[in-house]
Amino acid sequence: MLKFERQYYSDEITAIVGVDEAGRGPLAGPVVAAAVVFPQSYKNPDIDDSKKLTAKKRAKLFDEIKEHALSYGIAFASAQEIDELNIYAATKLAMVRAIDQINVPYQLILTDAMPFEDLSVPVIPLIKGDAKALNIAAASILAKVTRDKFMEDLQGKYPNFTFGVHKGYGTKAHMEELEAYGPIEGVHRKSFKPVTKFFQQQLTLF
Repeated sequence: MLKFERQYYSDEITAIVGVDEAGRGPLAGPVVAAAVVFPQSYKNPDIDDSKKLTAKKRAKLFDEIKEHALSYGIAFASAQEIDELNIYAATKLAMVRAIDQINVPYQLILTDAMPFEDLSVPVIPLIKGDAKALNIAAASILAKVTRDKFMEDLQGKYPNFTFGVHKGYGTKAHMEELEAYGPIEGVHRKSFKPVTKFFQQQLTLF
């Protein structure tokens, strides 16, 4: 059972926000961040790093987390913002947007290895935080399920790309789709090297 955050609860710290993201590595789609605050007494042995869970398990926990959280937030940074800012800055932007949705008082933020220097409360970045802290793991699940659903919906809009399968990652199938159909403006990340050449090829055609 994940319980790392329990060491920080005190008379002064009664609510802790856990923050994580999904989608830093893909060649397409947004990066999604989530923030979660649980009651101090909340326990759920099923919650773990989203990467260790099946899609079915994540979907079940997605609803449980939203039901039991004191507050939660889910936010995006688009492919365009990733290209404009860089993936690191865009990830931080999505995290801040998710934190801004928290509507209960909190005194500490735990992140999965992401430092912040300019937020209103202290931030502790934990290496492999999604495998240590309950609320970071919960945030990882909210972010992962939300992003996967976004990519599945994107496949319905762009059926030449199996976004529902590869989720925008640079798989062999995705690279073959890029070769055959070219990148999608506003969906593929122009600043990611495997994609950049395809946008450059499009420019030379006009």
